Amino acid sequence: MANFVLVAGARLGSWAWDEVVPRLAADGHGVHPLTLSGLAEKRGVPAGQQTHVQDIVDEVERQDLRDVVLVGHSYSGIPVGQAARRIGNRLARVVFVDASVPADGEPFVAEWPDGGASMSTSLAANGGLWPVAAATHYQGHGLTDEQIARIVSNSTPHPGRTLTEPATLEQPLDDLPVTYIKCTLGDPEPGDDVTRLLSNEHWRLIEMDTGHWPMFSRPHELARILSQLLLDEPTT
Repeated sequence: MANFVLVAGARLGSWAWDEVVPRLAADGHGVHPLTLSGLAEKRGVPAGQQTHVQDIVDEVERQDLRDVVLVGHSYSGIPVGQAARRIGNRLARVVFVDASVPADGEPFVAEWPDGGASMSTSLAANGGLWPVAAATHYQGHGLTDEQIARIVSNSTPHPGRTLTEPATLEQPLDDLPVTYIKCTLGDPEPGDDVTRLLSNEHWRLIEMDTGHWPMFSRPHELARILSQLLLDEPTT
């Protein structure tokens, strides 16, 4: 059995995993959904990107977790990938759920078409925070109106420095045991950086036929995939 540390993407908190946690726990795993600094119940706590990395490392060390599966969704792949290098032999696997993957010296917005210019404008206009997205942002991702309303009503503005500060990796992620879960609805192919990493023997790809927020649109399927990751049997 594993200890899952679940970290949702931008604007979200530990609440995003509410429908995933019971299934993993029922399968006998330890489950630790984590809210990063500045979000949800930690709203207002100052945070840069390394704050979020340390949030994850501190959670693992504070609870003395072993056989850790770090799960990072969307933005949170950036701090999760960095934290994976810092928890040493406590790590069993990293799971990126339709996530950004850190590259040394690059911020979250590095791969944006405009290089992050629109993000800088948004942060300047909103006191250094990335505002909560409108309901239309979540359409076309296999979510019901009720699910979208829940996401929007529970989201919090995201601390901007976590999005614009560069990642710090002493070693690349190539040799880490990694599963990348690609949500294919509307965007079927991984980015070039992920495609390159998937070419090595330590990385594997699993596809889900749903949108970018599978913890809401397909929570039971996501939990099943996560629960079976460390088994030899196929997940589908």
